[in-house]
Amino acid sequence: MSAELRMQPLGDFITLVSGNTPSKSNPSFWGGETPWVSAKDMGSFWISDSEDHLTPDGASVASRLVPSGAVLLLTRGMTLHKRVPICRTAKPSTFNQDVKAVFPKAGISDRFLPYLLVGNHDRLHAKVDSAGHGTGRLNTEAILSFPVWVPGLKEQEGIADIGEALDGRITLLRKTNATLEAIAQALFKSWFVDFDPVRAKAEGRQPEAMDATTAALFPDSFEESELGLVPKGWTVKPVGDAVDCLGGGTPDTKEPSYWEPAEHCWTTPKDLSGLQSPVLLQTERRLSTLGLAKVSSGLLPAGTLLMSSRAPIGYLAIAQMPVAVNQGYIAIPPGGELSPVYMLFWCRQNMEGIKGRANGSTFMEISKKAFRPIPALVPPAEVLDAFESMAGPLFERLVENERQAQTLTQLRDTLLPRLISGQLRLPEIGADIDGASA
Repeated sequence: MSAELRMQPLGDFITLVSGNTPSKSNPSFWGGETPWVSAKDMGSFWISDSEDHLTPDGASVASRLVPSGAVLLLTRGMTLHKRVPICRTAKPSTFNQDVKAVFPKAGISDRFLPYLLVGNHDRLHAKVDSAGHGTGRLNTEAILSFPVWVPGLKEQEGIADIGEALDGRITLLRKTNATLEAIAQALFKSWFVDFDPVRAKAEGRQPEAMDATTAALFPDSFEESELGLVPKGWTVKPVGDAVDCLGGGTPDTKEPSYWEPAEHCWTTPKDLSGLQSPVLLQTERRLSTLGLAKVSSGLLPAGTLLMSSRAPIGYLAIAQMPVAVNQGYIAIPPGGELSPVYMLFWCRQNMEGIKGRANGSTFMEISKKAFRPIPALVPPAEVLDAFESMAGPLFERLVENERQAQTLTQLRDTLLPRLISGQLRLPEIGADIDGASA
């Protein structure tokens, strides 16, 4: 630690402003264009948009409309037991009562402020307590009294330069991944939902942007099925007949021998809640070999599609390592008629129908028994192979981009505490940054 720095309460440098939830029963407040941020929107450092939006009337009764670049901190929610979301708004936004906006006082740069919080994440996370029913809480007084080191303004700007450089690279990778995923989803929809190649051939046209060899794989007419008109010769069958649909379990958490030594990745839907791309690279917990024996589905291979089946339904990711799953998943391993990559986009396309088969009193759940009968269109193997040859490389690139994004995130989160405390000086870190992004 630098001798020039002394610890001061965070409240000496910041002001906190609470959010609000306009009445859900007033439709004039909802469905507009202003983002309304809640915990579910805080999976990435930059919040480009939110799931819910307010009208001007709704925004007028929200506690505060913050400008783009504002810092938001989650102070209540289940997510807090795993991490403390610290985010910036990419556009003017409102936020709910579980979120606080953080504004700088004199003596702290607005560019440095988010990196001060990120650099103290682990220490801040240690202040999280329980509000009951599995909800984490970061008390306002705990935040304001939280001791921090704050370097001089010149050093703050230099640290902000480093943070913004790394975040810019991470953001670019994530934007690229969103584009790659959108391209693959559009290809899936064109071939297997809208049947564009078949319609073109039925009209005597060459399918657009498709070579003759690929076009020859598609028929030129349709036939009736339980899904309506489908390409002639393609089959419809219960999805459970085309792929394996597996569940998992949770070994006794009070039995240490099931969890130590931590040898095998074991996932719950919490691992998917903050993902920016449909890729699972790591899990919060691991099982011992004894614990793995308590999970009926065992260790599923890398490439398995994971879909959360409850609380909530519909998180999706393809595991990049062997993994065991808990009871909150429907897992689809490789080896079926329909590949996990195909099923990823199939699930996205059919999620409304999947959720429509859910039931439950405490929370909604789609069981394997309810999932397996869902009718699925199964194209011929050669058409599926053609799709895989195009979508597969897109997904592989997406995976590599996500690996790099996570590496850069880890580098940022490792460097910031050392930079803020003076343990590391700015001129010393250029090589680390260049090496991580190579």
